[in-house]
Amino acid sequence: MVKINKRLLPIKAHFLFFMAAMGPILPQLSVLGKQIGIAPEVMGYITSVLPIMYVIAKPLFGFVADYFTKLRKLIFIGLIFAMTLAYAAFYFIPQIHNAPISLDDVWNVTLNRQLILDCKEQLVNNATLLCKTTYRAECITSYNNISRHYEAYFTDSSNPLISDLDLATNYIKDRLPLHVCLSNASILPDDLNNFESVCKFSANLQGNCIYGTTTFWLFVLFLCAGTIGFNVTNSISDAICFDMLGETEETKYGAQRVWGTIGFGLTALIAGWFVDFWTVDEVKSFTPALIIMLIFSSLDLLSVCRLKLPKLSSSESIFNDVWNLITHPAIAVFLVFATIAGIIDSFIIYFMFWHLEEVAAATGYMHQIKLIEGCVVAAECLAGEVPFFFYSGKIIKKLGYVHCMSMCFFFYAVRLFLISWIPNPWYLVLVELFFQGCTYALCYTCIVAYASAVAPPGTSATVQGLMAGMDDGLGFSIGSLLGGLAFKTFGGRRSFKYFSLVAICTCLAHILARPSSKKQQYLPKIGYQVPQEETSLTQVNRKVEIIKA
Repeated sequence: MVKINKRLLPIKAHFLFFMAAMGPILPQLSVLGKQIGIAPEVMGYITSVLPIMYVIAKPLFGFVADYFTKLRKLIFIGLIFAMTLAYAAFYFIPQIHNAPISLDDVWNVTLNRQLILDCKEQLVNNATLLCKTTYRAECITSYNNISRHYEAYFTDSSNPLISDLDLATNYIKDRLPLHVCLSNASILPDDLNNFESVCKFSANLQGNCIYGTTTFWLFVLFLCAGTIGFNVTNSISDAICFDMLGETEETKYGAQRVWGTIGFGLTALIAGWFVDFWTVDEVKSFTPALIIMLIFSSLDLLSVCRLKLPKLSSSESIFNDVWNLITHPAIAVFLVFATIAGIIDSFIIYFMFWHLEEVAAATGYMHQIKLIEGCVVAAECLAGEVPFFFYSGKIIKKLGYVHCMSMCFFFYAVRLFLISWIPNPWYLVLVELFFQGCTYALCYTCIVAYASAVAPPGTSATVQGLMAGMDDGLGFSIGSLLGGLAFKTFGGRRSFKYFSLVAICTCLAHILARPSSKKQQYLPKIGYQVPQEETSLTQVNRKVEIIKA
């Protein structure tokens, strides 16, 4: 018969509802930026600066939680509430003008040379009008077996300069007449009449329109506030979980954290289907995802209110204890590899769906894309992470922290290579099903369990925040920046191949740099100190028992 530990039910419920609230939101953040019109390298800049804030925020809030131990629950509730408000605010971001042209569209068009004129100076130089009404395209046409490249501007009838430009209507898209002009019409021969061209649209306003709008800056603001709130809350959740488990049950962390994976996978799948069902247009509405987030975040707040946090011993100097810890060579080396793990994770998290949507566009699966993305997340969580989180404690106990990390880096290399290979988006479901657990789930557990194992008494939240700050703080920052630049320079497939090489080199370096003996894999922390309140209470009880005897 299975025994249910009622004391741990609230922390299980917290992980379930907290991650269920994030399932519809987190995987879609970069895709939402892409839908707004943000270029991949700019998204990389944003997501590289953002984690720097985690490096500061996580240890800072961890220090506050350790210092004000009696207010830990209140601090915890406040963070969850603030995070929920920030993500809910995405609903109020104003929509950008809905033109018939989307970022990265490719059109096969037939144009008439006799009707095309050079773009007049007042159109090309008017940034405001270009932002609102005009799209630039790089086009190519073949004439007498010679390929000719030219730049064209497609502008709709809402442009107030149309009547002054005398542009002919020579292309119609979705029943909306578009006017076309060339930046240099003389590049085409005069005797070229109706001709076929392939035009690729990069973005409105020569690729820079979006970055001066209220939409862009509100997106950045809410993204920063929500994501910092999530990461800080996630770090403190781990610290509280280990505090509740105590030293004797630390290996049961994965059995608690696995409920977060279940919640995340289920709501990501449900939200993916719901978003596709809710909107039939190419531009998807994220309203269903936000509704699901609000429901589960409210349930999370109720579960956290029922948490009974244990009384903890305090540190005489949190700063000194943590400083002495991180300056030890073994801990410093571990922090370096935790950062590299964050670099790899961030590239996957921020750019895997971007690559997936490119593959879907090239193979004709865009009508199913949100369902596919939901299935990918469900496969990652429900089939990939669940068994590894559940058995992670036993795996780490058997292999040790060092060998687990080496194994994770090896499987990261295989996973990244397979992502680069997928011939159509449905293949990614199988890749993530088999490799998410042995990479992210096991690596994440290894890092937080190691942090708990080495943390001096009274510094658990601070040390967890520091470890997490290096992993999904500094590591995510570097990974996002490098990932965005790589994506722009090499494209999705080659970028994932190059990161695969980085992962296998890291695996070899980890094997050479870290100790192979399990006895040397982490520092033994100072013995657990029973809180003074508990010590006094225990002594009183013993005296009462002696008197009764």
